[in-house]
Amino acid sequence: MAKPTVGFVGLGIMGRHMAGHILDAGYPMYVYNRSPAKADELVGRGAALASSPGELASKCDVIITIVGYPADVEEVYLGDDGLIARAHEGSTLIDMTTSSPALALKIADAASSRGLKALDAPISGGDVGAQSAKLAIMIGGDAAALNAVRPILELMGTNIAHLGGPGAGQHTKMANQIAIASTMMGVAESLAYAETAGLDCNQVLDVIGTGAASSFLLNGLGRKIVANDYSHGFFVHHFVKDMSIALTEAERMKLDLPGLKKAKQLYERLVAQGHGEEGTQAIYRLYRSTDGETSQ
Repeated sequence: MAKPTVGFVGLGIMGRHMAGHILDAGYPMYVYNRSPAKADELVGRGAALASSPGELASKCDVIITIVGYPADVEEVYLGDDGLIARAHEGSTLIDMTTSSPALALKIADAASSRGLKALDAPISGGDVGAQSAKLAIMIGGDAAALNAVRPILELMGTNIAHLGGPGAGQHTKMANQIAIASTMMGVAESLAYAETAGLDCNQVLDVIGTGAASSFLLNGLGRKIVANDYSHGFFVHHFVKDMSIALTEAERMKLDLPGLKKAKQLYERLVAQGHGEEGTQAIYRLYRSTDGETSQ
């Protein structure tokens, strides 16, 4: 049986690796990116370059997107030359962008009205998970639609979970980002304390990283902090976007999240200081001043 043709929109830090895994598995593929040069590697490996999201949709059975902001998602899906306008009946649309749960519902309704299936499927695992095909994928939408495309998703991730109807994947990703927000503050404060106390921070991580505080953020990004490595695995400015979405949803549900509010304030300060394209561990800059003391 011939494999379905896959379209992939968004070839940034994560998308190019994710699309590459699907291409390597032998799926016919069309790709689109607003900066066409980012598609060159995949085109060189056999993918076809589409001139617009709409053209891509018209040629594909399964379309995957991972773009920047909810406004980008809305344009790609609901624009005049967007995916929903041009996709053929029966196609499955999978948005892997971290976006708004409300927008996921809007897209699902619009897709259904045209005989299309839509899944919201945000991911966690960063660029490392994208490269190694070990992403966690959080799915909202129809279970049968998910089962039909599961073999494709398994090429990108190892933990594929169906959380409920449209929007449930995005809500789950918000829960993930909320946990990261306060944890990153905790990691930064822990290391600021250790550094100010005159301890060897790598030695501290060797010890506390095996106890109850153990986490990827402590053991992975904590080491980067100690090495003064603020290179991005996930951009600060994208994290601010995610926290803004989470706070909007929390306010709608009348839920107060003081840790998230504080984290967003700190990360917005980083963006204002010109660090928006660094990794989330760059929050430590706000705890370290030139004289080695914290700068809260």
